[in-house]
Amino acid sequence: MKMSMRYASACLALLLCAPLVARAQSAGELQSQIDQHNAQISQLDAEIAQYQKQLTATSAKKQTLQTQLDQLNLSIKKTTASISKTKNQISSTELEIQQLAAGINKAQGTITDEKRGLAESLRALAEEERQPFVVQMLSEDTLSGVWNDLAALQSLQTAVSAHITTLNSTKKVLTDTKTTSEQKRAQLLAQQKTLLTQQGSLNATKQAQSELLAQTRSQESTYQAIIAQKKAQQAQFENALNDLQAKLNYTVNPNQITTPGKGILQWPLDNVRLTQYFGNTPFASSGAYGGKGHNGIDLAAPIGSPLHAALGGTVLGTGNTDAVKGCYSFGKWVFIKHNNGLGTMYAHLSQIAVTQGQQVSVGQLVGYSGETGYATGPHLHFGVYVASATQIITLGSATKTKTPCSNATMPITPLTGYLNPLNYLPSL
Repeated sequence: MKMSMRYASACLALLLCAPLVARAQSAGELQSQIDQHNAQISQLDAEIAQYQKQLTATSAKKQTLQTQLDQLNLSIKKTTASISKTKNQISSTELEIQQLAAGINKAQGTITDEKRGLAESLRALAEEERQPFVVQMLSEDTLSGVWNDLAALQSLQTAVSAHITTLNSTKKVLTDTKTTSEQKRAQLLAQQKTLLTQQGSLNATKQAQSELLAQTRSQESTYQAIIAQKKAQQAQFENALNDLQAKLNYTVNPNQITTPGKGILQWPLDNVRLTQYFGNTPFASSGAYGGKGHNGIDLAAPIGSPLHAALGGTVLGTGNTDAVKGCYSFGKWVFIKHNNGLGTMYAHLSQIAVTQGQQVSVGQLVGYSGETGYATGPHLHFGVYVASATQIITLGSATKTKTPCSNATMPITPLTGYLNPLNYLPSL
């Protein structure tokens, strides 16, 4: 009995020591790298907050060329810092996944070692329990030896029971670790998607800055002249848009109009701030839009803000009215036709991210906000049209009035084809 109990005790000692042997040596190095990334992320957060503070202060100034350039430069710096932050977050997450993978391997090794040790201990216990008590007494020299062996046996049974509990606990840790690892991987993929969007936003911002510099050559007087020219020619465009030829100026069938309802469409921007409503707004009443009212809504959007499809559908067309010299209207635009009879218009973009005929899903990136066309500041013009009453044609083929926009291609619909977007968007 003595040899068997010693053997079982040795097995127990090996069992208790197994988790210590399985520890990896690189855990400290991984944690050190993660701490470095987190420190960089904190520093970048502070930079981003500072850039946002400067952007807010700059936006409060009067509209001048220098203000626009300052805003663009600050937006670039802020976006660059955001991209660096996201990259650090991705690197940190990858290191954490390595930690989790190492933890899974260690936990699996611990389980394997404990199973092996438990098996040996259980075999030793079974061998001892098969011997009659009298035989156990006769195999010992003294009665105290018998009691000592019985106490050792009881101790071993208690230890085995404790290790069974530990084994179950280790299995649970392994399961939880796997779940955490999967969550981290999903988070990493989401961060990668965000990074790509931010990179696109940065490119859009840089392009907008280059175009502005090319137009004005950094001269304040030139910039102010462009704004005045935009205002004058925008009035001509709106008059022409409202003066459609008879063949296009038909009454829309009410059955073709989707019943209004909150949430039928989703907001095309992550951060929503309305700057002009649909219809007879104060700006429209002042003489804008040929006295016909605003045919969409305007949403504040710094240059380079990602714009999302309000609903799944097909890209019916894209265009850039700025490509026609002297035409100040929609600028870069995207029009999506949806299966419920609605069409959505996204105008004044800095960059377009979709192509004609492309199928898009709700929330998919369609472009980046800007101030192309008739826009004296960055924003998104968002319109909702009756799709069946809308054509993608040149303005000159739809109206008798000749304007600098006559050769520009854009979505054309009669006045009855414009719908109030707020009737279909979620409540603010």
